[in-house]
Amino acid sequence: MSVTVRVPAKVNVQLAVGAARPDGFHDLANVFLAVGLHDEVTVTPADGLRITCEGPDAAQVPLDRTNLAARAAIALAARRGIEPNVHIHIAKDIPVAGGMAGGSADGAGALLACNTLWGTGASRAELLAICAELGSDVPFSLVGRAALGIGRGEQLTALEVGGTFHWVFAMAGRGLSTPAVFREFDRLAEGRHVPEPVASAELLQALAKGDAEALAASVSNDLQPAALSLFPELADTLDAGRGAGALAALVSGSGPTTAFLVRDAEAAEKVAQALRTSGTCRTVRTASAPAPGATVV
Repeated sequence: MSVTVRVPAKVNVQLAVGAARPDGFHDLANVFLAVGLHDEVTVTPADGLRITCEGPDAAQVPLDRTNLAARAAIALAARRGIEPNVHIHIAKDIPVAGGMAGGSADGAGALLACNTLWGTGASRAELLAICAELGSDVPFSLVGRAALGIGRGEQLTALEVGGTFHWVFAMAGRGLSTPAVFREFDRLAEGRHVPEPVASAELLQALAKGDAEALAASVSNDLQPAALSLFPELADTLDAGRGAGALAALVSGSGPTTAFLVRDAEAAEKVAQALRTSGTCRTVRTASAPAPGATVV
């Protein structure tokens, strides 16, 4: 028997970042939107814990116990007093180290898959608690659609979405380390007041109405200056997308993937083609949102 779970990527339509806390983390107001790029995580009984991976950038995925999928299996097994004897296979389509929560998606996918395979009967609340232990973005990968994350981003409130939003994503030629981007945020913020992170009322209203133009006017990412400081060439990608007619252009999360909100599917193809020929990025993908969270298929 094997179990396969399909799990989505995310884009942050708002990422408000507070000052560094004593524990080194930052309080966030993080508005997540799940988009239709997916990894599939398949778990099969095995003699021990093993991970394999296929797909774009698979060579960059760790195949040891540092992988969030492996950590998810270990965490659930430990709670049930069993051994995590499972083969985890990741069919990867979410960009690696791209600010779209690909690793977090794999963690959430493996957790749901193992829970199903082993019949542990863990409640949704218990699964979300394990997700929060694994990482700040992992709970949203389980939940999907749209949510506001506070604290480190792991305390979620589901949000209403009133329509379909169309996106174009441009993948950069190299990755960016999330901890490095936060360190650069702290460096850039040194000596100035960093306000408490608060979700934008205008943005939440635009999501609820399904209004792409209103959403475009209110998207924001407090990590974008830090990402651009570490990876200045991303500004050229953002300019190329705007020049092709995108309603909004921003760095996705900690980057380096750049995200472009467009009016409709036709506009998405136009912006995607312009980005492909711009010479400013490695690959380009289109996707719509919202997408469901981790789902057994």
